[in-house]
Amino acid sequence: MSLAPIVLFVYNRLAHTQRTVQSLQENFLADQSDLFIYADAARNAQATAQVIAVRDYLRTIDGFKSVTIRLRETNLGVDDNVIDGVTEVINMRGNAIVLEDDLVTSRWFLTYMNDSLNHYQEQDEVASIHGYLLPIVKTDANSFFLKGADCWGWGTWKRAWDLFEADGNLLLEQLQAKHLEQAFDFNNSYPYTKALKDQAAGRTKCWDIRWYATAFLANKLTLHPGQSMVKNIGHDNSGTHCGDTQSYDVVLATEPLSIKVPVVHNLEAYNAFADFFRTLPKEVEARPKSWLSKSFKKTKALIIKPNTAS
Repeated sequence: MSLAPIVLFVYNRLAHTQRTVQSLQENFLADQSDLFIYADAARNAQATAQVIAVRDYLRTIDGFKSVTIRLRETNLGVDDNVIDGVTEVINMRGNAIVLEDDLVTSRWFLTYMNDSLNHYQEQDEVASIHGYLLPIVKTDANSFFLKGADCWGWGTWKRAWDLFEADGNLLLEQLQAKHLEQAFDFNNSYPYTKALKDQAAGRTKCWDIRWYATAFLANKLTLHPGQSMVKNIGHDNSGTHCGDTQSYDVVLATEPLSIKVPVVHNLEAYNAFADFFRTLPKEVEARPKSWLSKSFKKTKALIIKPNTAS
C-alpha cells in the first residue's frame, strides 16, 4: 500500500502540539510514514517565546519514517500557511494527509486515511477524505459521503487540490448564480454562506470555507468516517479561531472502519448534520474551521442510519 505523507501545521501551542504528535506516533503505520511540519513564525513579540518552545520540541520528534521541518521566517497566519504547505507537499508527492496542532487522532487514523486515499484515488467525483465526524452517528455505522469538503484531519490528491479556488469572490458569485446558498448552509442550519461572504470581503482569510466551496460547487464528495478518527482539543480559547466548548467532543474509534461504501451524497447524514447545527446558538459567528467562536453548552448526539443514497 502506498502511504501518503502527513502534513502538520503548528504555531505556538506546545502542549497541544505534543498531544497531536504523540497520538500520531501511536498510530499504526506511523513508522512507515513521512512527516512534514510547517511551523509558522511569531506574529508579535509576545508570541516569540512560545513559538521557540514549539520549535525546540519539533527537533526531538521521532517515530516516523522521516521528519521534515519547515520553519517559516515570517508569520503567514494559519490560512496562508496551510494553503502553501499543502500545495508544496502535494506537488511533490501527489497526495497528503493534513492535520493542525489541535487534532488528536485514533491509532487507526493513518490506516483509515491511507486505505481511503488508495481506494478512491481514481474516482474523480471524490475530492477528499475526512477524519472527524460530528457526534451524530452510532459507533457501528459505516462511513458515508457528503457533498463538499472538510478540514479537521483530512486528506486529498493533487487532482482535487488543483481545483482549489483561492478567490472567494468568484466562489460566492458562482454559489449565488446557481442559487445554492440553502444547500451550502445545510438547509439553512449553519451560516457557511456568511463565512464565504466574510472571506470574500476581506474580513477573514479562511482557507477552509474556500476549500468547502470549491468542492461543493464542483459537485465533489468527501468520505466521512462512521466513527470519528479525530478529536479537536483546541476549543479551549488557546487558538486563533476556536472558542471554548465541549459541543464537538467525540469518542475516538478504537478499531478499523469500513471505507468501501456507495459514492453518493448521503441525504440522511446531511439532514443529521443540519439537525446538529440547529442545536447551536443562532448568534454564532460563521467560521467553518472552528464551527463556533463562543462558549456553548454540550449538545446531545444525533443518530442516523448509514449510507442512504439521495
